[in-house]
Amino acid sequence: MSTAGENFSIERDLPDGFAAFYRPLHDAFSARQQAAIDKRHKIIAAALAGKLPDYLPPSVAQSDWRIELPAWVADQRNQMTGPADDYELVVKMLNSGSPAVMIDLEDSMANEFSLTLHGIDNAVAAYYRELTYVDKKRGNTVVGIKPSSVVLWTRVRGLHLSQAGIYDEVTSASLFDLALLAYKLDFSRLNHPLAIYISKTETADEALWWRDVFVAVAKAKGLAPDAIKCMALVEAHKFAYEMEEFSYTLRDHLLGLNLGRWDYMASLIHYNLNDPAWVLPDRNTIPFNVPFFQNLRESIPEVCHSHGMLAVGGMTALFPDRSNPELNARAMATLEQDKKNEAACLFDGAWTGHPDQNTIAVAQFPAPNQLKARKPGANKRPDLRPSIAGIGTKSIEGTRAAVRTVIRYRHGYLSGRGASLLDGYMEDLATDRIYRLMIAQRIKHGMHTAAEVTAIFDEELNQLLALPANAEPAQAALFREARLQSEAMITDGFHDPI
Repeated sequence: MSTAGENFSIERDLPDGFAAFYRPLHDAFSARQQAAIDKRHKIIAAALAGKLPDYLPPSVAQSDWRIELPAWVADQRNQMTGPADDYELVVKMLNSGSPAVMIDLEDSMANEFSLTLHGIDNAVAAYYRELTYVDKKRGNTVVGIKPSSVVLWTRVRGLHLSQAGIYDEVTSASLFDLALLAYKLDFSRLNHPLAIYISKTETADEALWWRDVFVAVAKAKGLAPDAIKCMALVEAHKFAYEMEEFSYTLRDHLLGLNLGRWDYMASLIHYNLNDPAWVLPDRNTIPFNVPFFQNLRESIPEVCHSHGMLAVGGMTALFPDRSNPELNARAMATLEQDKKNEAACLFDGAWTGHPDQNTIAVAQFPAPNQLKARKPGANKRPDLRPSIAGIGTKSIEGTRAAVRTVIRYRHGYLSGRGASLLDGYMEDLATDRIYRLMIAQRIKHGMHTAAEVTAIFDEELNQLLALPANAEPAQAALFREARLQSEAMITDGFHDPI
């Protein structure tokens, strides 16, 4: 959990007036957030005991209702994403030509209070088009944000996260991020309404919390109740069964849904952790069109387009590398194949994380969107737990790769990086969670013993420490701590999305 520190004072250390602005919001919503967390724990416990998620009974949410999609958000063929605390990357993304950019306060950042504050400051400067960086490769040229119609989104931390150190009791991290961002912004200077990404939703009724928060923050700013708009990530297995009900509750704010595929894969493993038939193969042998993704890819656009909302696809993990022509070509070919598949499923756009990916990603989707497209006989309620028999391979090498990745990722996290490019793949908290859950599965269902996994951790750590770049004592100590934390998260059953 992020903490503001012992000497922090909301009155002294945050903008004048924010303490009075925030206290009523905290009083109204943080207890509700804690209740939602408690409910989540009960739901996953019930799933592990055999009560798995299913679709909800018929309701008004499944009727013929529609939103009116605003013109400013019509083209979302690419939403380029990256950590909000990396100001240089934020500027580069906004200058990439991508129709949209999502700056992230969550999975691609380390959950540290100082970084969160820095990320919010960068977001404000980005909304005002005032953010700059010094390009040392080009004679220390100051690079700013070029004029464009790019849509700017901010992903605040998810409902599962709490922020300590603001008050004696914890406060909701989602609420804190949104409130501070809204408080700092002069809405009259924005090119479009404040657009927020909601992450880590587990159930449809959590939409009530977000709806009430958006209305309350807007009211505190003197704005119309529907002034804040949003998109929501489908990252939890249970939520995938309740997308329509969630969307109906949030219909005055919600503009679309996004398949957050890596957290969704982790969630799918978590819900099925006790089922030996759901031991997943090595991650990089799972095809991009595996049925448990493909069925959901068919469902999301059908749900969205039937109600006038956008459907946005996920991130391709393999990243381009200009210094490695072979890897670069493979990454671009993978990207094109992946985005073609999403476009064929009638998604309106997708996520990328590197400016070089924009042109290929945008080219795969019809402009400006596919809202009017519907597949004959499309199923809003497909099988979301199709068999994984015969998919990919399960190998000791795959386990080793997972162990090596979680150690290296945790080392980066302890160094203040929420996302790290490892072996050509962009790894963040979501992919780290996938690997930890995969290792836990393999222990639980007898592919490896706990002692064998411990030995693999030791061996992979020793190989990492043997590299000259990691030999410096402070770095070596950080790798050892990363190794201890990673295995402890697996053996202690800490599988929540953090």
